[in-house]
Amino acid sequence: MKVCTDACLFGAFMAQYLAKTTIKMIADIGTGTGLLSLMLAQKNNASIHAYEIDNDAAIQAQENFSNSAWSQRLSVIKGNVTALKPITNYDWIICNPPFYEKSLKSPHAAKNIAMHSEQLNLKDLMPICKEYLTPQGKFAVLLPYQRTTTFVAIAHQNNFYLEYKLDIKPSSKHHFFRSICIFSKTPTPTLLDETITIKELNNEYSASFKTLLKDYYLFL
Repeated sequence: MKVCTDACLFGAFMAQYLAKTTIKMIADIGTGTGLLSLMLAQKNNASIHAYEIDNDAAIQAQENFSNSAWSQRLSVIKGNVTALKPITNYDWIICNPPFYEKSLKSPHAAKNIAMHSEQLNLKDLMPICKEYLTPQGKFAVLLPYQRTTTFVAIAHQNNFYLEYKLDIKPSSKHHFFRSICIFSKTPTPTLLDETITIKELNNEYSASFKTLLKDYYLFL
């Protein structure tokens, strides 16, 4: 499975964000090859359970975990998270969900599961977060920018409140295309709303992007 730049940005940002906290358990919902879990494990001492519905992706994630320096804190849980019961409660949930609904599909079933939302749509995240999180737990999600407002409303209806949003531009000449959103169970007096640009007009990575990704990209 390919690794997308926006997913790397999400992983690096959340790794930095969670490095400021002391937490015991993280759930990575729809881990794919385990990218987000591996990035978080480098910056935080929590144990991470990586949930994955696709068998081949789960096998690859387990191989990646086993070959890493953090293998003792990383576990793959194979299955459809909407049908599973949590084996523990989590301090944080991170999720890079399938983006596309009612879109033209690939002939490859695994790619459709990874990119389309029949197996896990955004509304499915709400009961998962309610059941899987501790009372003080929070969750973070990477969203298409145009779906952010709708998802924030859905979360609010389920008593989750936006406390931080990072809007992402692919370059300084493009509009926003992704948002990283963090939700908690307690309304926040002041919403932190920031932006980041991946590339500048000269096609070079921006200084902010380099700062976040320098520990993960060998050529930065």
